[in-house]
Amino acid sequence: MSTPTLPADYQHVFRSLPENFLLMAPDATIIDNTDSHVAVSLKPRAEVVGQTLFEAYPSVDENEGEVIFQSHEHVRNFLEPHTMPLIRYDLERPAEQGGGFEEYYWQATHYPILDATGQLQYILQRTQNVTEQLRAASAAREAQQKLTDEQERTRFILDSLPVLIWTATPDGQRDYFNPRWLAFTGKEMAAETGEQWLESLHPDDRESVSTKWQQAIATGSTYQVEYRLRRHDGQYRWVLSRALPRRGADGQILMWVGGVTDIHDQKLLVQEILETNEQQAVLSDQAYQNYKRAESQRETYQELFRQAPALICILRGPEHRYEFVNAAYQSLFAGRQLVGKTVAEALPEVAAQGVITLLDNVYTTGETFRANELPVQLRTAAAAGEPLHQRYFSFTYQRFSEADQPVGIMVFAFDITELVEARQTLERLQPSGGR
Repeated sequence: MSTPTLPADYQHVFRSLPENFLLMAPDATIIDNTDSHVAVSLKPRAEVVGQTLFEAYPSVDENEGEVIFQSHEHVRNFLEPHTMPLIRYDLERPAEQGGGFEEYYWQATHYPILDATGQLQYILQRTQNVTEQLRAASAAREAQQKLTDEQERTRFILDSLPVLIWTATPDGQRDYFNPRWLAFTGKEMAAETGEQWLESLHPDDRESVSTKWQQAIATGSTYQVEYRLRRHDGQYRWVLSRALPRRGADGQILMWVGGVTDIHDQKLLVQEILETNEQQAVLSDQAYQNYKRAESQRETYQELFRQAPALICILRGPEHRYEFVNAAYQSLFAGRQLVGKTVAEALPEVAAQGVITLLDNVYTTGETFRANELPVQLRTAAAAGEPLHQRYFSFTYQRFSEADQPVGIMVFAFDITELVEARQTLERLQPSGGR
């Protein structure tokens, strides 16, 4: 069978069409194709004209070749256009391009071209290379799935952390509270968002807390405040709330992330201890006849210190020698002798971190020193080879006197390592795009 040809002028027009057209005889013998088709098919026109479609472009997958054949059959049998489903049809690269097959995906429609008698004269194939669009869509789906998975993972962690967690928009409107917060307050999410959370605060604390929150929003600085929060049973509990802004690459705040911990028992204990300390200072100025009474009270206070959950110790003299440590303080240094030794002797690794200088200054000037979330490297066991562990403390160094003379320093501390690490974990897990 000879291969029919188009008139020269029409052939030029056909080949110049801006789409991928392939003209075939009814038996799929290739008659001509457009220049665009030549470019995407990776074969010169001279190599394919006169061959059948399946000889010129052999399919790696026989099933895909069968899909094309059946589409041709539909056109031959019904003399109507037929659009094939999306198929993968790999093409062989020329040897100068390294050979082998290139993965491609196509959308193709076959059109019947009839002669004057209504008989099928040609089959015109219009193909669209949708490989890049398909890959882009697949990549977009994968990226969206990863984002969804990460958001679900982050939400799971937020809901599971043993801390009261909240988030806020850049302008300070609270938009999320984790189940721990909702269980504490006994309220639904819808009743806490925006500025409604302020209603759960003690009336005496609302104005100051709101003012500090607005200052943090205006300056973008760390937000930290203590206030009384109403629990679901109606009791007001002292809590410590701390939040940091999450910023984008341009430095703009994307969201706020905050954590809240119940410090009610610790705060009441510290207040009681400070009041007791002031009473001791007054007693030390009284006459000797009150000495034994003061000693009795001192033993009572020391027993209170021993049982307190805070970390408490008394350092005597300018060399800062341990006179008293309570159980909570001693538990940080199991197996290490503290009482009777100076800080430098008992805890050389702490002394190396500048603590002695702080103690000297408090002892000399009488100025109380307070620190919040101070990282300290500790060796919890006595062995010299024991590795150092970083922990975080909020503490107070306060000088006390006897007979108007400085005699030592009282240390009150709280180990807040778990709170700090929980917040740091939360900050690392937030999605890069923010909320």
